[in-house]
Amino acid sequence: MTDFHTYHLNLMKLAYNNLIKQPPFNDPAIKADDAEFLEQFEALAKGFEKNETWAFEEGQQILSRLVRAYPHLVHLVARDLFWLFGGECLHHMADEELERFAELDEARAEAERKGEPFDYLSERTRLFN
Repeated sequence: MTDFHTYHLNLMKLAYNNLIKQPPFNDPAIKADDAEFLEQFEALAKGFEKNETWAFEEGQQILSRLVRAYPHLVHLVARDLFWLFGGECLHHMADEELERFAELDEARAEAERKGEPFDYLSERTRLFN
């Protein structure tokens, strides 16, 4: 598993752990729709960990559902995941964010082309801080 993959997997797990502590997900009488969303988010993290192809398509749908159904909880999910899954998720990101993530991806691709090591977290920190 690459640093890039591990980094995003950890963000998914963190988001899930943050979500389960918030209403409506922490309600003992959780509604079926809310429970289904949590199950899908958990399955997404497990699928992504195994590098399942479907996880990228599902990730986009799950994050879009989060924005629509739980807009007050969007801040609990790292923006990196919106970029990672792309598509409709990109509509929920500011232009400046999109530019920085594109720059980060370009730097990573350039390092890969040259066969050089790439510290994703360090480069991300440099670009976003």
